[in-house]
Amino acid sequence: MADKPDHEIVVVGAGLSGLGAAMKLTRAGIQDFVILERGGDVGGTWRDNTYPGVAVDAPSFSYQYPFELNPEWTSVFPSGAEVKAYIDGLVEKYRLRAHLRLNTEVTQLIWDEGAHLWRCELGSTVCTARFVIAAFGVFTQPKLPDIPGLDEFTGTAMHTARWDHACAIAGKRVAVIGTGDSAIQIIPSIAPLVDKLDVYQRRAIWILPRPDHSLRRAHTLFRRWPIVHRAIRLAVSAVLDTVMFLGVLRYRQLPFIVRMGESLAKSHLRSQVTDPVIRDRLTPRYRLGCKVPGLSNTYLSTFNRTNTELVTEGIERITATGIRTRDGVHREADVLVLATGFLFAEPDNAPPIPVRGRDGLDLRTFWAEQRKQAYESVSVPKLPNAFLILGPYSLTTGSWMPMIETSTHHAIRVIQEARARGATHVEIRQEPHDAFFRDIRARMGDTPLTPATCGGANSYFFDAHGDATAIRPATYLETYWRSRYFDLDHYRYRTGAQHGYSTNRRRYISANMSHLPLPLRRRPH
Repeated sequence: MADKPDHEIVVVGAGLSGLGAAMKLTRAGIQDFVILERGGDVGGTWRDNTYPGVAVDAPSFSYQYPFELNPEWTSVFPSGAEVKAYIDGLVEKYRLRAHLRLNTEVTQLIWDEGAHLWRCELGSTVCTARFVIAAFGVFTQPKLPDIPGLDEFTGTAMHTARWDHACAIAGKRVAVIGTGDSAIQIIPSIAPLVDKLDVYQRRAIWILPRPDHSLRRAHTLFRRWPIVHRAIRLAVSAVLDTVMFLGVLRYRQLPFIVRMGESLAKSHLRSQVTDPVIRDRLTPRYRLGCKVPGLSNTYLSTFNRTNTELVTEGIERITATGIRTRDGVHREADVLVLATGFLFAEPDNAPPIPVRGRDGLDLRTFWAEQRKQAYESVSVPKLPNAFLILGPYSLTTGSWMPMIETSTHHAIRVIQEARARGATHVEIRQEPHDAFFRDIRARMGDTPLTPATCGGANSYFFDAHGDATAIRPATYLETYWRSRYFDLDHYRYRTGAQHGYSTNRRRYISANMSHLPLPLRRRPH
C-alpha cells in the first residue's frame, strides 16, 4: 500500500542537470518537487571551478538549455563566470529558490516497496518522495593523483576544482600535474605571471584550433530576432551531429574522417610550437576521439616561453619542496596545481552514493558486476520511480545540454503517464531494457571507443570493463526523437493506495492536467 510522501519528486543535485530537470518540471506544470544540493550554492561544475582561464569548451550556441537561449553571451566560448550568471538568472526566473535545500547532502537512496516511495537519507533525517530524478553529475569529485609524498609538500597544493584564490602565484615557481581540459586553460593563463612553470605530462592531448569570436555585436539581433539565434543553434547542432555521425558512429567505415581531424591538429601544433623535440612530445600516440580533444589557440605556444618546461619523465615522488622525476631530477616548486580530473567511471562514483532498489538491488554492485546499463540512459530494472540524468551512454554531440533536455523529457513523460494511470509504482520492463543495451553494445563496435583503438589514451571515458559508457553511439536528432516517442508501455505500472491519484484516468486528466499542452497529456503512438 502506497503512503503519502513528503514530495512527489526529489531532484538530487543542483548542477546543470538537476536545475534543467527542475525547470522542465516547472514548464510541465509540476510544482511538488524539492531539489537537494549538498553544496552551499547552485551550479555544480560552474560553482566549483573558478581557476584562471576557466571557460566552456563547447560553443555557447549548444551549451545552453534548448528552451532557454541566452542572447547575451559575449563570445562563442564564454567564461565560467558567464555560465554561472546564466544559471543564477534561470534559478530566479523559474523561482527555484523555493524548491532548493542547500547544504543538504543525500547519503543514500532506498526504495520502500511497501510504501511505493523513495527514502532519501540526509544524515540524521529522511526525506521521502514518490519519484527520484538523480542528477548526480560527474565532474564533482576531484581525483587526486596516487603519487608518493603528496601530503609532504610544504608549499600550496590545490586541485583545479578547489582553486585557492588567496594564493598569489605571481613570481612563484608553479608545477602543474596533468594536461587535460582544465590544464590547457590554466597553463596559458598563468604562464606570463609566474617565475617558473613546470608542466608534468603523462600523455599528450589532441589540441584543435579554437574558433572563438566575440558575439557582442549580435546581442541586439538575438534579442530582437530570437529566431536567428535558434537557427544558428540548430546549424551548430547539425554540424556537431554530422561530425559525431561521420567521425564516431561510422569510424570503422570512414576512418579517414578521424585522420583528417588528426592532420588538422598536427598542422595546428606545427604552427604553434617552434621546437621540433617539444612538438614530438606534444603529439598524441592514440586516435583522435579516444578522449575529449582540447580547443585552444594559446596552450601549445606556451611551451615556446623560456619560463615554461614540458616534463614528460614519470614522477617518482613529491617532496617537501618540489617534484622528483624518475630520472633523478628534482624541480623546486612553491605552488602545486593538480589538474588531475575527477572521479568519473570509477566504481565508487557510479553512482556516487548507494542507491538500493527492489529485491535488494544495489546499483553500484549491479553496474560493477553486469556493466553499466540503463534503458534510454534513464531507467534501470528494479529501480522503480527512479530516473537518471547523465546515465550510461547518454552524451551526444559534445554538449551536456541536449542530453539533459532529452533525459528529463523522458522522465517527465513517464511521470505524467503514471499520474494519468493512477500508478504509484512504475518500472522499466526487462525486455526493452535489455534490447536497448544490446543495440548500444552493437553500435559501439563501429566507433573508435574501444580498448583496442584507445589503449594508450588513458581516457576517463572507459570504465573497469573497458566500456566507454559516457558516449551514446547515436546522433542528437535520434536521441531527441526517442525521448519523445519511446513506447510508454515499455514500463510496467502498478497502483497502491491512491493518496491523491485518481483511479479514473479521465477524471484525473480533467482535474489535474487540462492546463498542460497536448503533447504532455497524450501518449504519442
